[in-house]
Amino acid sequence: MKKYLIVGAGFSGTVLAHQLAKNTDCKIDICDERDHIGGNCHTSRDEQTDIMVHHYGPHIFNTDKKEIWDFVNSLMEFKPYVHRVKAMSNGKVYSLPVNLHTINQLFGQSFTPATAKAFLETLADTSIEDPQNFEEQALRFIGKELYNAFFYGYTKKQWGCEPTELPASILKRIPVRFNYDDNYHNNIYTGIPVDGYTALMEKLIQHENITVTLNKKFDSSIDTSNYDHVFYTGPVDAWFDYKYGRLGYRTVTFEKNYADGDYQGVTQMNYCDADVPYTRIAEPKHFTYWEQHDKTVYFKEFSKETGPSDIPYYPKRLAADKALLLQYRADAENLQKVSFLGRLATYRYMDMHHVIGEALAFAQAFLLAEEQGVKPAVFPNTEVV
Repeated sequence: MKKYLIVGAGFSGTVLAHQLAKNTDCKIDICDERDHIGGNCHTSRDEQTDIMVHHYGPHIFNTDKKEIWDFVNSLMEFKPYVHRVKAMSNGKVYSLPVNLHTINQLFGQSFTPATAKAFLETLADTSIEDPQNFEEQALRFIGKELYNAFFYGYTKKQWGCEPTELPASILKRIPVRFNYDDNYHNNIYTGIPVDGYTALMEKLIQHENITVTLNKKFDSSIDTSNYDHVFYTGPVDAWFDYKYGRLGYRTVTFEKNYADGDYQGVTQMNYCDADVPYTRIAEPKHFTYWEQHDKTVYFKEFSKETGPSDIPYYPKRLAADKALLLQYRADAENLQKVSFLGRLATYRYMDMHHVIGEALAFAQAFLLAEEQGVKPAVFPNTEVV
C-alpha cells in the first residue's frame, strides 16, 4: 500500500486526498500548521451570534464549469447566492462592479447603454497608446473620474503602493458594464455551502485511510523517506527556506465588531477613499439569507505587506517576484517524489473553483503517471509569468 503525505488542509490538499483515497489503495497523512482545516476558506459558527463566519474574508463559490459545481454539490447542499457589492466613495454609496447605475449616479445622468458607452469614450485618455502601469491602463479605458472614484484609493490601500508602480496586467479587463447588472460574478453557478466550507472539507477527508494532524508546521528538513510521495501546498519559497529571498505577498488583518440587527445591509461594502484605512467591511449574516439572527458580526479588513509571521493572501507577482519564482521552480523540478500544488505553491491568485478543478486534474494525472511508471509532474501549471 502506497503512503502519501499532503502538507496543507485547504481545498488543494483535501480534494487531492479525497481523490487519491477514492481511486487507489493508499494511506494518506495530512498536516497543517493551523488549528483547523480549511485554509483561508475556514468557516465556523460565531459563538455570540451563531452566524456562520468566514474567518479570512468573504468566499463566494462561483464557477462556469458544471462538473465542478456538481462535484461540490455532491458533498453538500449549496444555496443559490448572488453577491452584490456596494462601494463608499466620497461619502456616497454606489453599486459595484461599475455598471450603468453607477455611471448615472456618479455623473448625475440618465444614460442608456449606448449613450453611456459613448460618454465614457470621451473621458478615456486616448493619448496613452500603450499602458505601462495600472493607472495608465485605467485612464486609457475609463478616464480619471471613474478611476479616482473607485480604483485609485482602493488599489493603493490593497497593494500598499501607488498604482503607477503596479503592472498594467493587474487590470487586464476593466470591470465596467453598460447595463444595470450588479451581480459581482459573471459565472453561471454561484452559491454558499449551507454548513460552511470547513464542513465541506471535513467530508472530503472523511475516509478511514486519511489521517489529519493539526498544529504541525512542516519544513523540508523533516524526514519524509517513509512516504512514497509528498504533496506540498504551502508557500514554495518556504520549502526552500527562502534561500533566494521571499516572494512578495499582501496580507489582510481583521477588526471584529458586533451590532444589533443589520449593520450595513449588504455582505460587502468597499471603501474606495485613500484616507479610510480599511479596504472593506464584510457582514457575513447576509451570506445565509435563509437564517434569522437578532445580532450581527462584521469585519473591517486592512491590507498590509506580509511579514514572516503573517498569513500570505495575494501574490504581488512583480518582476522581481517572477524572477525569484523561476529560481524556486527550477530547484523544485530537481526534487524526487515531491509535487507542488495550489495557490501558494504555484504563486498564483486562484479562486476556489480553480483550486478544486486543478486538484481534481492533478490527482488524475498523478495516478496515471504512477500506473505508467513515469515521474509525476512537479507542478500542475507550466505557465508561470
